Amino acid sequence: MQEFLFYIKLGLTHVLDFGAYDHILFLSALAVPFTFKSWKKVLVLATIFTIAHCTSLALSVYEVATADVGLIEFLIPVTILLTALFNFAYVFKESLDIGLFLHILSTAFFGLIHGFGFSNYFKMLMAEEEDKITPLLGFATGIELSQVTIILVVLAIAYVVLGLLKVKRSIYITVASILIIAITIPLLIATFPI
Repeated sequence: MQEFLFYIKLGLTHVLDFGAYDHILFLSALAVPFTFKSWKKVLVLATIFTIAHCTSLALSVYEVATADVGLIEFLIPVTILLTALFNFAYVFKESLDIGLFLHILSTAFFGLIHGFGFSNYFKMLMAEEEDKITPLLGFATGIELSQVTIILVVLAIAYVVLGLLKVKRSIYITVASILIIAITIPLLIATFPI
């Protein structure tokens, strides 16, 4: 049980680390178009992201697949940028029912990329572990709890901005997405493979 709790805490700190804020940016971009009315959709997307993230960790830990660290470090901000840009589909066609399958597919793919970004460190932690399932499940639990926390914060911000301050939804999504893009651009430049 102690080991499981250690990995839950590791999952929590992995996502909620303000020094490595890529997860926070990605989840913020993912949640910006949603409100509390559609919380189930964004929670499903976050859970799919968690499953994909942990799948790439498992593939790495069991030495089924690895990825080039430099490429992954560059692709992580690309996923944030693409997710923020995807939000403009909600702005220009507010009633647009964006294909849930496409959203799920891209979120799962982005989860795989983010998971490979952490896989070397996680694999090193797991080197001495005989039981790899318990740590993976603990880590997944920590990731999911932290992601739900971030999503709730973003949905609360949306409630304040849209409900209390009466800002138009399209303006909120546009400004929030542009802010996320602006924060992501230096990450893209810093990790660009030369």
